[in-house]
Formats: sequence, structure tokens, C-alpha cells
Amino acid sequence: MNKLVVLGCLWALYSCQNKEVLLPKASETIVADVQDHSPIYFFFKTNEEDTLVDVNRKNAISSTNWLFNIDKRLPLRKVILEVKKLQLKKESSMHKSEQAENYFTYTNSQTKSMAFLPFSTIKYKVEVPDLNVFQIYFDRNDLVRIQDEAFSKNDLQNFIGELSKGQQRRIVFSFDKKMAFEQYIQDKIFIRNLNIKSLPHKVITTEYIY
Repeated sequence: MNKLVVLGCLWALYSCQNKEVLLPKASETIVADVQDHSPIYFFFKTNEEDTLVDVNRKNAISSTNWLFNIDKRLPLRKVILEVKKLQLKKESSMHKSEQAENYFTYTNSQTKSMAFLPFSTIKYKVEVPDLNVFQIYFDRNDLVRIQDEAFSKNDLQNFIGELSKGQQRRIVFSFDKKMAFEQYIQDKIFIRNLNIKSLPHKVITTEYIY
């Protein structure tokens, strides 16, 4: 990465055409470096009391890795609607590369460096999941909701452990559409650290936003 981009990351923002994107912050790095990339910017805008997403994707080259630089203040539902459009655009491009990935960018709050969260395998649906899956829902108050129970995220691993004593389940993760994008990134990293792969459950790669 060039020095200009690195400098922008240290300040936890990107600048583009005199606009700023305040990147989300998280306490660990999932991917430290991405080569051969194109930047896409999601700017935070307001119109009276409405929050708007201003997307700059003019530099997105389908054969490269795409870096989604998304302002942390944007509501998740509006972000995901735009992300879905871009996923479809890249997937339908005749110039796409099977090796090219999509990443959300964020700042490691400990090292003050840029980090990347891959999401190429994720499919998004802005709707309630059907009844054939076991839903784990993250709300905007930083609580986890499962069926009629609500509890702290820190208790989720124990809950999943108890769940494993029963039948195998198809687990989906859902998110509150009104949560800020920064909270979504933090929740995603939290989920990556859960011990699920060693348990007799299948995690579905579709995420639901509602």
C-alpha cells in the first residue's frame, strides 16, 4: 500500500474528493494486508433527519480485490442494500476473477493500523429467516437474542455449548437493521472467535438483516 493510504488508516479515516470516511474500529486484525485492490467508499450524508449513503465506486475494477471503506456511522440496512448491488455487479462482470475477494476495512484500535475482514462468501438477505434454521440475532443494544431469550454476547459461547448436547442445527446469524456499521463489524469479529466449527452444527453463510 502506498504511504498516503497508510497515513489515512492511522487516522482511522479515508479522504476522497474532500470527503471523509470514518472507519469502524475493532481490537484485533483478521487480515493485515491485501494486494491488487480497488477502493470503494461509502460516505455518510444527512438530509434533514434522514441518513443517506453516498457510494463512490468509480475506481472498482472487477478483476481486483474490492476494499469496502464504509463509514462507521451508517445504519446497517442501508449499507447492506448497497453492498448487495455491488456484489451482483462484480459477480455478473465478464472481467471478474475467481481469486478476487471482497473485504470490509476497519482500524485496529490497538495497533492503529488498517485491517480487513473478508466477506466474499456471505450472501445477504434483508428479511426475516425462515423457520427451518436456528437463528442467533444480534441487536443494536449489544444483546444476543435466541428465541425468547436475550443475554450478553459474552454468554453466547456457553449457550452454544449447551445447544450442542441436543440435535445438530443449521445456525444463521441475523443482525438488527438499525445498528451502526461499526457495531456490525465488531459483532462479526466476535462471531469469528466463537468455537462453533468443532461442534456438530452447520453455520449457514447467508446473513439476515432486519
